[in-house]
Amino acid sequence: MKKTITIIILLLIVVVFVGALYWLFQKNQEDPIVYQTEQASTETIIKKTVATGSIVPKEEVLIKPNISGIIQEIYIEAGDQIKAGDLIAKIRVIPNVSSLQSSKNSVSTAKIALDNQEKIYKRQKDLFDKGVISANEFDNIEVSYQQAKQSYASALQNYDIVRTGTTNGLGNVANTLIKSTVTGMILEVPVKEGNQVIESNNFNDGTTIATVADVNKMIFEGKVDESEVGRIKESLPLEITVGAIENKKFDAVLDYIAPKGKSENGAIQFEIKGTLTKKDTTFIRAGLSANASIILDKVEDVIALKEALVQYDPKTQKPFVEIEVGEQKFEHRDIELGISDGIHVEIKDGITTDDKIKVWNQIKVTKF
Repeated sequence: MKKTITIIILLLIVVVFVGALYWLFQKNQEDPIVYQTEQASTETIIKKTVATGSIVPKEEVLIKPNISGIIQEIYIEAGDQIKAGDLIAKIRVIPNVSSLQSSKNSVSTAKIALDNQEKIYKRQKDLFDKGVISANEFDNIEVSYQQAKQSYASALQNYDIVRTGTTNGLGNVANTLIKSTVTGMILEVPVKEGNQVIESNNFNDGTTIATVADVNKMIFEGKVDESEVGRIKESLPLEITVGAIENKKFDAVLDYIAPKGKSENGAIQFEIKGTLTKKDTTFIRAGLSANASIILDKVEDVIALKEALVQYDPKTQKPFVEIEVGEQKFEHRDIELGISDGIHVEIKDGITTDDKIKVWNQIKVTKF
């Protein structure tokens, strides 16, 4: 029994010893670690932040009527180019019953006064022709007669205006003819023939008949997070990309940052605006979604290195790289960093484009 236990123990010792020898053998057969190197390059580095928004006209004009009524005719449609003074629509007036009756009564009163003055005038003219009254007295009677005629004509015109919105003699100033006040493109016509519209006055904005804007003067309207607003300022350049226009960038200038933020989905957002400086004839439709890259800083033709190659001293937190000085031999080299775009970082001092920098990704050399 003891002999059997001794044999088992010896066998276990042999197995463990052989296993250890095999592990050491495999360890020695592992491929050596080889560090690759990369070199710095000359790059243009742009430090930027991104804002989302849309492209809208710089100035949008809402065309509203000066009289209430029903749209009788519309002469334009969205997309038309128009000039200031061009006819947009015609309105048919629905008169107010009270005003209509009042103006009608005024016509009757003026007619009675005119008929009376006409009788007086004829009698006085007969007397003047016979030399009974003086010329001065007759002149006063004639003036009164002419004033009565004018009052009657005015009452008729006022009655026509209340009833139809216009009258003979008004011509181009008729309220029923809605004309554009600016030159530009029709962006929207929110009404149709037969729709009722309300006049614009001190108590009501009125019904919008058309929206007109100059599409050659567009701006970017967007929002930035409160964490970014402290890094931007007015007059910074923007690069605008529009989702619907591929492979195209538009330059702009940041000219407005809202002084007050608004809470949206738990985050404070600040409105920004940038005027586009279009250099070609590309047509940008109003309302297209867009992204704006706000250029915070930019350096051109500088020595740059991938950020992944930069290391930081655990004690001083100063940046450094390892430079190859021999076959798989490297030395520590302190560097001075500039701006970074998240991929490349500017190297102000410490290395040149000829230096070979150690890459920290370990690659095993496979032996065949």
